[in-house]
Amino acid sequence: MTTTHPRPRARLLGLGAAGLLLVGCSSSTDADASAPSTTATDTAAETVPAPQPRLTLTYDGGLLVLDAETLDVVGDHALDGFLRVNAAGDGRHALVTTEEGFQVLDAGVWTQDGTSYATDPALTDDVFAADTAGHVVVHGDRTVLFADGTGDISSFRTEELLTADGLPETRSWTSEAAHHGVAIELADGSLLSTLGDEESRTGVRVLDPSGEEVARSEDCPNVHGEGTVPGEVAVFGCTDGVLLYDGAFTKLTAPDAYGRTGNVFTTEDSPVALGDYNADPDAEGYLLSQLALIDTATATLRVVPLPAGVQYTFRDLARGPAGEAVVLGTDGSLHVLDEQTGELLASHPVIAPWEGPAEWQDPHPAVKVHDGTAYVTEPATDAVHAVDLATGEVLATAELPATPNEIAVVTG
Repeated sequence: MTTTHPRPRARLLGLGAAGLLLVGCSSSTDADASAPSTTATDTAAETVPAPQPRLTLTYDGGLLVLDAETLDVVGDHALDGFLRVNAAGDGRHALVTTEEGFQVLDAGVWTQDGTSYATDPALTDDVFAADTAGHVVVHGDRTVLFADGTGDISSFRTEELLTADGLPETRSWTSEAAHHGVAIELADGSLLSTLGDEESRTGVRVLDPSGEEVARSEDCPNVHGEGTVPGEVAVFGCTDGVLLYDGAFTKLTAPDAYGRTGNVFTTEDSPVALGDYNADPDAEGYLLSQLALIDTATATLRVVPLPAGVQYTFRDLARGPAGEAVVLGTDGSLHVLDEQTGELLASHPVIAPWEGPAEWQDPHPAVKVHDGTAYVTEPATDAVHAVDLATGEVLATAELPATPNEIAVVTG
């Protein structure tokens, strides 16, 4: 493990490192170490009465940043290529997947010592360099990045995006082979990472804090999708169920011969994970009509059908403030289901009915939930809506200057 001096901004941080290696910049121990990093726009920051979440939306040719309450556009950043976006987990930044890697977007909102601030968003020059940047996973106080083109994994202390002068200090690992994968770093510094190569994916291995493998399971074909519930129980999706890890691996077999869960949605408070579910290996397109409710406390997997005619894609699942399963259906409604039983609790009409995409990258409706508000995109009308999840009231609607695709919430 090595430490280097902080790097200036406008630098790339590579993910390619052999074994377990610490690279990048060290955390400051100066008196101002807890202060947010200073950018040119911070000098114009204004004090605001409460944390102000912002939305980041990708479109063909750039990124939009919106005030999450008014839905006013507060930033528009041109950027080429197919873009994906994830909240970095520190309340201020998002990570934008580009051809170079994971580029840092400063959404311009943060809280320090109980005081909230807001300023103009800025697309920084800071990039975690990666060959075919893939999944971003925030768990505990760490954010983990996976490079599909090399299998390289990098993690950093999430809050250090606020304090570092440039990119934060990172830890790095390499996979056995390059593949479309994902990794989770646990509180003790151990790492869960997927197994696979360019041809197939088979399961998950566990590396201890020194980088030594201590366990593995190859009982998760086509492993994809991940989440962590309280107690650091990790959930991974497979084509025949899900794989759990809580210090040991447990396989929950799907009730169908083919029962694929490819995306997992968890909360900090519930032992139940929500997954998408596909029981037809020959199905065309990306629309699904069943959900998987994975109760890690009882080690059970329940498959729940949606109301007749209601379908969704991987962008249309979220969790409510009490752990509810939230589905944005092709009928244009937000459907809220009990996380334990799958009972339909409410359906709130929001947008016009829609059809599934020809390709998964194509713009189609998506939902994110924050603090009881569901944010719903409507690419057909270049619009976004904020909905009170408890009542179904549409709190705000905005017409956008571009067609929205992916969405992330930066909490402030």
